[in-house]
Amino acid sequence: MAAERGARRLLSTSSFWLCCLLLLGRRAPDAAAARSGSPPQSPGSSIRTFTPFYFLVEPMDTLSTRGSSVVLNCSAYSEPSPKIEWKKDGTFLNLVSDDRRQLLPDGSLFISSVVHSKHNKPDEGYYQCVATVESLGTIVSRTAKLTVAGLPRFASQPEHSSVYAGDSAILNCEVNADLVPFVRWEQNRQPLLLDDRVLKLPSGTLVISNTTEGDGGLYRCIVESGGPPKYSDEAELKVLPGSKVTSNLVFLKQPSSLVRVIGQSAVLPCVASGLPLPTIRWMKNEEALDTESSERLVLLAGGSLEISDMTKDDAGTYFCVADNGNETIEAQAELTVQAQPEFLKQPTNIYAHESMDIVFECEVTGKPTPTVKWVKNGDMVIPSDYFKIVKEHNLQVLGLVKSDEGFYQCIAENDVGNAQAGAQLIILEHDVAIPTLPPTSLTSATTDHLAPATSGPLPSAPRDVVASLVSTRFIKLTWRTPASDPHGDNLTYSVFYTKEGITRERIENTSHPGEMQVTIQNLMPATVYIFRVMAHNKHGSGESSAPLRVETQPEVQLPGPAPNIRAYATSPTSITVTWETPLSGNGEIQNYKLYYMEKGTDKEQDVDVSSHSHTINGLKKYTEYSFRVVAYNKHGPGVSTQDVAVQTLSDVPSAAPQNLSLEVRNSKSIMIHWQPPPLATQNGQITGYKIRYRKASRKSDVTETLVPGTQLSQLIEGLDRGTEYNFRVAALTVNGTGPATDWLSAETFESDLDETRVPEVPSSLHVRPLVTSIVVSWTPPENQNIVVRGYAIGYGIGSPHAQTIKVDYKQRYYTIENLDPSSHYVITLKAFNNVGEGIPLYESAVTRPHTVPDPTPMMPPVGVQASILSHDTIRITWADNSLPKHQKITDSRYYTVRWKTNIPANTKYKNANATTLSYLVTGLKANTLYEFSVMVTKGRRSSTWSMTAHGTTFELVPTSPPKDVTVVSKEGKPRTIIVNWQPPSEANGKITGYIIYYSTDVNAEIHDWVIEPVVGNRLTHQIQELTLDTPYYFKIQARNSKGMGPMSDAVQFRTPKASGSAGKGSRLPDLGSDYKTPMSGSNSPHGSPTSPLDSNMLLVVIISVGVITIVVVVIIAIFCTRRTTSHQKKKRAACKSVNGSHKYKGNAKDVKPPDLWIHHERLELKPIDKSPDPNPIMTDTPIPRNSQDITPVDNSMDSNIHQRRNSYRGHESEDSMSTLAGRRGMRPKMMMPFDSQPPQQSIRNTPSTDTMPASSSQTCCTDHQDPEGATSSSYLASSQEEDSGQSLPTAHVRPSHPLKSFAVPAIPPPGPPTYDPALPSTPLLSQQALNHHIHSMKTASIGTLGRSRPPMPVVVPSAPEVQETTRMLEDSESSYEPDELTKEMAHLEGLMKDLNAITTA
Repeated sequence: MAAERGARRLLSTSSFWLCCLLLLGRRAPDAAAARSGSPPQSPGSSIRTFTPFYFLVEPMDTLSTRGSSVVLNCSAYSEPSPKIEWKKDGTFLNLVSDDRRQLLPDGSLFISSVVHSKHNKPDEGYYQCVATVESLGTIVSRTAKLTVAGLPRFASQPEHSSVYAGDSAILNCEVNADLVPFVRWEQNRQPLLLDDRVLKLPSGTLVISNTTEGDGGLYRCIVESGGPPKYSDEAELKVLPGSKVTSNLVFLKQPSSLVRVIGQSAVLPCVASGLPLPTIRWMKNEEALDTESSERLVLLAGGSLEISDMTKDDAGTYFCVADNGNETIEAQAELTVQAQPEFLKQPTNIYAHESMDIVFECEVTGKPTPTVKWVKNGDMVIPSDYFKIVKEHNLQVLGLVKSDEGFYQCIAENDVGNAQAGAQLIILEHDVAIPTLPPTSLTSATTDHLAPATSGPLPSAPRDVVASLVSTRFIKLTWRTPASDPHGDNLTYSVFYTKEGITRERIENTSHPGEMQVTIQNLMPATVYIFRVMAHNKHGSGESSAPLRVETQPEVQLPGPAPNIRAYATSPTSITVTWETPLSGNGEIQNYKLYYMEKGTDKEQDVDVSSHSHTINGLKKYTEYSFRVVAYNKHGPGVSTQDVAVQTLSDVPSAAPQNLSLEVRNSKSIMIHWQPPPLATQNGQITGYKIRYRKASRKSDVTETLVPGTQLSQLIEGLDRGTEYNFRVAALTVNGTGPATDWLSAETFESDLDETRVPEVPSSLHVRPLVTSIVVSWTPPENQNIVVRGYAIGYGIGSPHAQTIKVDYKQRYYTIENLDPSSHYVITLKAFNNVGEGIPLYESAVTRPHTVPDPTPMMPPVGVQASILSHDTIRITWADNSLPKHQKITDSRYYTVRWKTNIPANTKYKNANATTLSYLVTGLKANTLYEFSVMVTKGRRSSTWSMTAHGTTFELVPTSPPKDVTVVSKEGKPRTIIVNWQPPSEANGKITGYIIYYSTDVNAEIHDWVIEPVVGNRLTHQIQELTLDTPYYFKIQARNSKGMGPMSDAVQFRTPKASGSAGKGSRLPDLGSDYKTPMSGSNSPHGSPTSPLDSNMLLVVIISVGVITIVVVVIIAIFCTRRTTSHQKKKRAACKSVNGSHKYKGNAKDVKPPDLWIHHERLELKPIDKSPDPNPIMTDTPIPRNSQDITPVDNSMDSNIHQRRNSYRGHESEDSMSTLAGRRGMRPKMMMPFDSQPPQQSIRNTPSTDTMPASSSQTCCTDHQDPEGATSSSYLASSQEEDSGQSLPTAHVRPSHPLKSFAVPAIPPPGPPTYDPALPSTPLLSQQALNHHIHSMKTASIGTLGRSRPPMPVVVPSAPEVQETTRMLEDSESSYEPDELTKEMAHLEGLMKDLNAITTA
C-alpha cells in the first residue's frame, strides 16, 4: 500500500513539474524576468539584475531493495543551463567512471543495481543535488535519504492457535519496518486476499475478524524484497464451533504509541477477544470519536483505527475501549504528529555596496523545532566576526567585500526532513545607486527600480578628519565640510573603517544631513583601525578623505592574566593549582578567583583564593578537570588565564562488574559473561578482571583466574561432571582490585550433550484443570543427547500466546494460577537452548466452573461522604473495605453512584459509574437536599447499596422573576393600590424579600424608578399616595441570601379618577389650638376604625393603670429618700455616661420613637394567642421619592440599649420605627410598641436630643426646654392582625422594677374614619412633626424595615414574688434621689393632664 502511494505521488509530482517546464518554455524571457524580479532594462543601463536560479525538482527520501534500480530526481533552472553534480554523505560522487551510477540528462541520478550487504552498503546514505553556473554561483538541494531494505528476518512468526467462530484471530509476522511493504500472506499455500474482514497491520501482523469455518487452515507470511522469497513457519488456525460459555475479555493486539508526519496515515491496532463478542469504540482525550460520519477516521477489521491525511490536531492520547456487556477493558496509545520544516519567511535578493552590513532573513517552523544553517555558493557559512547568526535564524554579513557576492541558502532540518530557500546578493559599484525594492508582500517576484539619477558636481573630500575621542571600545570622529560645499547642509556622510591589515571594510552612516560627527562602537582595545570619510549629495558620492590611522586605548585599569598557571593531581580526589602574580597588575591585587569545571559538563564552579596556590578537594576519581585563574583589583576582574586541564589520579574500582551470567557448555566447562562496572565507578583504566570459583560443596577451596581488561567473558574448563560451582568476578586497575560480585551458581551436565540444534519436542504434556488454575506436567524430549536449558510454557484463552513462562530445565511441572473459571485455555510447551526453541507441544483444557458461591461476597462501600462544592456540584467520596489499606484499585471493579431528591416525591434515581473512590456529581438544583449511595461491582458480583449520605447544594440567586404580578385599586382609596404576586418558580433558596419598582415611564432607566422593598416572603404590598388618573408600571424582583434575581415584566395599571371620599394625606379639620394630638396621630396610616364601646373600655383600663402607677410611685419615693450621698454621685455619673456617650445613626426623618417607659429596664411582650404570620400595616408611599431623601444623623444610644433594641424585632428582624414630632416641658409621652412575638431581650431606647424626646434615662440627668410653639405629639408605630377574630396581643412587663411601664392608647379623631384595614405595608422610615396645620412628608422605605402595632389594651401582670420585690425595691433605692423624684412627679402631673385631655375628647 505504501509503495503504491509513493509511486502515485511520484507520478503526480513528475506530471506537475513537466507542466511547469512547458509553461516556462512558452513564457521564456518574461517568465525569467518575473521570477528574478528584474526590472525592464533600458538601453545603456549598467545595473546588473538578479538571475533566476532555482530547483524545479529536488530529490526525495526513497526506499529500495537490494539489486533494484533507483532514480533520485533533480532538475534546476537557470540561464545558462546549470551544471549538475551529486554529493553522497557530503562528498562529491565521481560518476564518470561509475558503471552502476550515472547522471541523466535532466540532472537526476540513476543507480542501475543497488548493492547492499551486511558489511558493504555503498549505496545507502544521504544524497544532495548541487547545481552550478559559472561566474554566477552554486545552489544545493534538500538532502534525500536512500534506504535499502535489509535481509528478511522475522521478529515473530505465526503460531498454531484456535478461535471460536465469530471471534477475532491474530497471526504474527513482524519484520523490519523497511520490509513491511514487501510482506504478503498465504493460506494453504495460496495467496490470501485482503478485505474488510481480513487486514494486514503496518507491522505485518494478520488480523481476521468475525472468523468463519473457511478461515481455518495453514498460514504463513512471505517477504519478497528483491532476492529469493523468505517464508515464515506455517501455523494452523483452528476455527471452533461457536460456544455459549462466556469468557473473559482480553486484548489480542493493543495499540502502541506512534510518531507520524503531517499528511501521512496511521493505523492504531486494537483487537479484542471474548464471549460474548466485544464491540470496539475509540476515544481521544476522553472524547468519543465518530468513525461513522468522518471521512478521515475508518474502523478497520477487528476494531483497529486508521487515520488518514493527518493534521497537527490529530495528536493526542487515543483510547481503545472493548465492551461485551459483561465487562469493559481499555488500552491507550499516544499519537505524536510531527511536521517537516516550512518557511514562514524566505530570504530575499539584496543589492548592496561594498563595506555595507546586510541581513538575510529566514523564519521557519516545524515539529520538532528545526535547526537552521546557511550555505553560500554550496559551502557552509562558518560564523565569524563578519558572518553572524542573529535572531536565531538570520544571517548578518558585516563589511561586504566583492567576494561576498553569490547565492545564499537557508537550510532548515529536523528529524522529519529538511528544506532550503535561497537568495542572491549583488554588490554594486559605489557610483551605481541601489535600486529600491518594493515590499515582498506586494509582488511575487522581486522588482528592482533604479533611483532617479541627475547629473551635477559631486562633493570633494571632507576636511580635517580627526578622532576627537579615543577609548578602549569606541572612537568618535569629527570633520569639516568639503571645500566644494562650505555650508554642507544637504550633505550626508559615510565613515568606512577596518582593522589594520584587514581588507574587509565596514561602513557607518550619519543619522541626518549636515551632521559631521559619528561614534564607532564595539571596537577592540589596543587595536589599530583605519578610517576614511566620504560625502554624498543628490548627484552621488564624492571623494574619500585620506585614511586616518587610530589605535584604541588598552584596558590598563584591570589586571592582566596570571602567568605560569600549573595544575597537578595530588590524590584521586584532589588537584593543586599554582600561579604567579600578573605582570600588569594595574594596582594592588586584592584576590584571585579560581574557576574549575569537569570535562564534558557546562557547570563551572569557583573559589576565592588570596594566595598563589590552592588545592581543590572532593573531586571525582580519574576524571579530567579544567582550571583558570582571574585576578581582581579595586576596579574588578582582570583578564582570565588560558584553561589548563589535568586528571585526578586513578583508584581501585568502587563497584563490582555488572550483569554476571553463567552458561553451562558441557559436562566439564561453564562460560562466564559480565559487563564492566559503571563508568563513574571504574576510577581508572580497567586493566583486568579476577574470576574466583569453587565447588558449592567445598567452599574453602577457591580457584582464581585473571583475564585482560578488554575481555568480558571467560570459559572455565576442567570441571567435574554433574557438579555445582559458585562464581564471582572483580575488576582491577593499576591501583588494585575492586569489590566482587555476589556468588552465582551453575551445575555442569552429567554427560556431554549436543547444542548445535534446538531441542526436540517434549515426550509428553499433561494438564489437570482446576477452577482458577491448571497444573501442567511433562516429560523431557526422548532424545537426551541435545542440551535442554529450560522449558517455555505459553497459555491463553483461545491462543497460547497471551502469556509465556520460562522454567528451569530440571523442572517437570508447573501450576498456572489466576485463571478464569469455565474458560477454554490453549497451552503450549517448548524446550529451548541457546540455539533456539524447539517444536511446541499443544494441549487444551477448560477450567472448572464455580460449584459453590464465592465465600467472600462484595462488601458495600463505607464512609460515604457528600462534600458540597457549589450550587450544582457535590463530590461523593467513599472507602472500600475489600481493597488493601492503601486503597489502590488494581482489578476491574467499578462503583455505581446513585442520587435523588425527595422534591417532588416521585423523583427517580440517577446513576453514574466510577473507577475511583470519588465521583463529582454535577447538574444539580440549587438549595436542594439530595441523598447519595454507592455500590461496588466486580465482574458479575455486586454489593448492596451503601448507607446514604445527604447534602444540600448551596443557594443561588433566583433565576426566574416573581410570577402572576397583579395590581388592583383599593376600594374607597383611589390613590392606594395593592400589588399581589407569586414567588418565582426558580427561587434557588429561601426568599428573604422583594423589591417593587414602579414608574410612570416604562422606558425610564431602572435607577429612575421608585423602589419599594418588601421584607420576608409576603406576597402582597400596598402603595399609597399615587397620582390619580395616571398610568403606572410595576416590576418585581426577588432576593435571597445570594443576591437579586431577574425582574418581572412590566405590568401597567392606571389609577382611577378622583372621587369624593377623603383619601390618605388629605387635610384634616381644624381642631383648635388647644387640641392635643392623640398618640396614634390622625395622619398615621396605621390604625383601624374603633367603635365607641371599644374606646370606652380602653379609656377605663388606661386610667386605672395610671392611678395604680401613681400610687406605686409615691410608695417608691419614700424608699428613695433613704439613699446616701455616695449613691447620688454614682448615679449621676452613670446617668451622664448613659446619656452622652452613645450615638445612633439616623436623622429627623429616621428616629426611633420614644418607648416612654418610666425608668423601664426590661419589657417582654407576650400575645395571648400567638399569630403564626402577622402582617404589618402599610405606609403611605407617594411617588416623588428616592434614596437621597434619607440623610443619616447620629442619635445617642447606649451600647447595651442598642443591642436590646436590635433584639426587639419581628420574625423578619425589622425595626419598629416612628417619629416624635413635638414635646412639651419635660413630660415624656408614653408609647408601647407591640409585636406578635415576645422579644428575646428587653428594650431600652434612648433617642437623640436632636429631636428631643423625653425618656427616663434623660430625665434622670438632664433638663430640656421645648421649642416655642411646638405642640406635643407623637406617632405610635403599630400593627394589627388581618384577622380581627384573633386575640389581641398584650404587653407583659417583667417585674424587674417597682415602677411599671404602660402605654396610652390613641383615640381616633372625630370625622370620617381614615384608617384602613390592615394590609402588609412598608413602615414609615420618617415623618415630620405635626403642627396645627398637619403636613405629611412621605419618603421611600429603603433598607431594614420596621414593624409597628396599633395601640392595644394593656394587661398588667400579677405582682412579683416577695424575694424579687425586695430586690427591686433595693434597686429602686439605689437609683433615685429626692430632687429626681420631684422632677418625676412633675412629669406624672403632665401625664395626668394628657390623660384628662384624652378622656374629655
